Parts: sequence; C-alpha cells; structure tokens
Amino acid sequence: MQTELKMKISPKTILIRELIDGFEDNEEEGVVGFGGKLNIRPQYQREFVYSPKQQEEVINSIFKGFPLNVMYWVKNDDDTYELLDGQQRTLSICSYAEGEFFVNIKGTPKAFTNLSENQVEQFLNYPLQIYICENGTDDEKLDWFEIINIAGEKLTKQELRNAAFPGPWLSAAKRKFSKSNCVAYKLGQEYVPGNPIRQEILEKVLSWITNGGGDDEIKKYMAKHQHDTNADTEWQYFQLVIAWIKTIFPKYRREMKGLDWGLFYNRFKNNTYSASVLEEEIKRLMMDDDVTSKKGIYEYLLSGDERKLNIRSFTDNMKREAYERQNGVCPKCGKHFEITEMQGDHIKPWSQGGKTIAENCQMLCADCNRRKSDN
Repeated sequence: MQTELKMKISPKTILIRELIDGFEDNEEEGVVGFGGKLNIRPQYQREFVYSPKQQEEVINSIFKGFPLNVMYWVKNDDDTYELLDGQQRTLSICSYAEGEFFVNIKGTPKAFTNLSENQVEQFLNYPLQIYICENGTDDEKLDWFEIINIAGEKLTKQELRNAAFPGPWLSAAKRKFSKSNCVAYKLGQEYVPGNPIRQEILEKVLSWITNGGGDDEIKKYMAKHQHDTNADTEWQYFQLVIAWIKTIFPKYRREMKGLDWGLFYNRFKNNTYSASVLEEEIKRLMMDDDVTSKKGIYEYLLSGDERKLNIRSFTDNMKREAYERQNGVCPKCGKHFEITEMQGDHIKPWSQGGKTIAENCQMLCADCNRRKSDN
C-alpha cells in the first residue's frame, strides 16, 4: 500500500547558474550548491555512481535543449534545502561547470572552459524543474526518497538502510568503507569484492560483525549505533579480520576473494593453525582432481567439513559397474536392492587418499551409506 504523504509539494524553476553558485565538494563539510543553501548530499543519499558516459548524457541533453527529469528538494525550517532526488544529475552538472570532464559537442570534445560565450550562456541559462517539499517529517522524507528512487537507478539494500539511520556513526562508517578509494577498499580489495560507493563493502562488514545477520539484524545494529560519534569498532574489526587471513594464509590465491572471511574469523579466531602446514594442504588439494570446489578448500581446512570441497561424484557408468560386480547386494547389510535404491561410495575414503575411480567405487543402500557418513 502506498504511503500517504502530508508534506506540501510545490514546483519551482531555477537556472543552472543558480544551482552551481557557491558549489563546494568538501570531504569533511559535505557538498553544497545554490548559494550554499542546498545540501546536495544529505546523509541518506548514496555516493556518486554515474559513469562518465551517463555524465556526458546529462550535459549533452542540456546543450540539445532536452528536458531533464524533475528533481526533488526538501525545504528546511531555516530556509535551506536538502536534495532528495536528482543527486547524480546535479553533481554531473556541477562537476562539468568545475571543468572536471569533457563532452563531445558537435563532434568536438569540450570542457566548460573551452565553450564559446554563446555555449556558456546556453548552459548557464538552462532551466531545471524542481519540486520543493515542505513540512514533512523525517519518516515522510525517507518514505518519499524510497518511492521516487524506484524509477531511477535501483537503490541497494544498504543504501536504503543508510537512508533510515543517518547520523555521525554512518558518516564515519562511510568515510572508512564507502568512498571510491577508501581505506577499507585499499586494505581488503583482494579478499572482499564489491563496489564501495554502492555500499557493498560496508554491507559485508556489517553482515560479518552481526555474525551473518540478515537485513533485520543489520538494521538493529545500525539503530543501536546510529548516534555513536565514530565507526572505530567496525574499522578495527575489519583490520583484525584481514590481519588474521594474512597470518594463517600468507600466500594469496584468487580463490580467496569473496569468501565470508569475517564469519570464519568469528568461528575460528581462537584456534591455533600452522601457516606452513595449511599451505602444504592447500597445494595438495588444489592439485586434487576430486576437489571440484577450490574455493571451499579454505573453509574445509578451518572446519574440517569435507562437504565444502564438493568431492567429485562417481559417474553413472562407475556406479553401474560396481552394482553389477556386487550383484545388487549391499556389502554392509547383505541385502539386495535395485540400483536406484543404492548410492555410490568410496571404498577407501577420500580423506584417506581414496580416489573417485571405478576400482574404488562400491554401491551401498541409502541407510548404510547414511550410517557410514554419520560415523
């Protein structure tokens, strides 16, 4: 059911020259424009995600006189504004005016400083359509923020969580985990995949620190820490995880990227491991054709759970050969079964060096195979 909003909404037209007046993009102070009265990146906003091509399309639309989509601002009690929707277009416009990129205009790449006087005036006098929202509660602002963004670039779950829990903790966490070249990305990029500006690294760390918690657990964590003055706990935790990985698995392999290292750290950090012994096991398992999940090697070595290796199964031909050799009799219980009632099993267990080959295959009934697995 669509949320009923009580805020007052009124249209307004401004020129680009008004928007870029007083534009500043400061890491500590934030991003402002419109004579310093527009907060372009409130805490609930995502980071800048437009590609260079998308930025160019915005500027080309302006020079061609095409209308841009309506933008939405929220008016505050002190007559300042927050940008509710349209951040990507706004930053593209302001960045171009700052001379930060080129666009092809009639086949010629031009920065703002390369424009003719007529082109400068055409750009600066381009009208932007704005809806001004007044008298809304914080919840109404966030509800509308989510609704109007459905039609745009889809928000990630973590971006929506950020919208619900703005505050000093989130600002500090985003500095560590959500900037394009942030310290978390530099430290953990070999192990943690994802785009920091789409909040994927922050989301992963929050999932780890809540011990695999889903959406509800992450929200509870963010609510609890919303008014913390820093994100030191999360940053220190992340550093400990990465240091632990490098200590027990010092040789990096591409299979290490994307594993749930934080969850491994939570479970196994107090265990004692020999890095040299682990390395020898990794080399052996990497060369074992029966191990079909090479990424699972690391969790297997930590947990001993053989299922993580996805050991190669016997082929249908191998199982048929064993079944005929046994005359359909299970060697454990001595009873006869149809082949569909039996399962392939290693005579010499894989863990003891047994291979997945025809000579090492036996057919056990389901009960006997289960009891053997349990033992």
